[in-house]
Amino acid sequence: QLQASGGGLVQAGGSLRLSCRASGSIFSINAWGWYRQGPGKQREVVTTITSSGSTNYADSVKGRFAISRDNAKNTVYLQMSSLKPEDTAVYYCKAVVVTSDLGIEYDFWGQGTQVTVSS
Repeated sequence: QLQASGGGLVQAGGSLRLSCRASGSIFSINAWGWYRQGPGKQREVVTTITSSGSTNYADSVKGRFAISRDNAKNTVYLQMSSLKPEDTAVYYCKAVVVTSDLGIEYDFWGQGTQVTVSS
């Protein structure tokens, strides 16, 4: 299972760091992602990172957000800077997990953490 934390209320221009830790039966984590769902909007991908460290970002967050992972801790982070009111959303982490040497991948989602950016 995944446990996300670090959300909160911040003023525009501020920063927050989200964390998401995976626990349970984990053979490997092949990829991580952060997604968000704003009020009245569909869930969208914010950023992803592979096991090799390759990253992708939505255009709306490039240059402001940074994803990183700590493989030893089975944890992914999202450093968010220069936050804007339009970044307000519930942020979800996702992990692509392999639970055994059979190599089958499963998607696990965190519970979501609220980020609110005031203007």
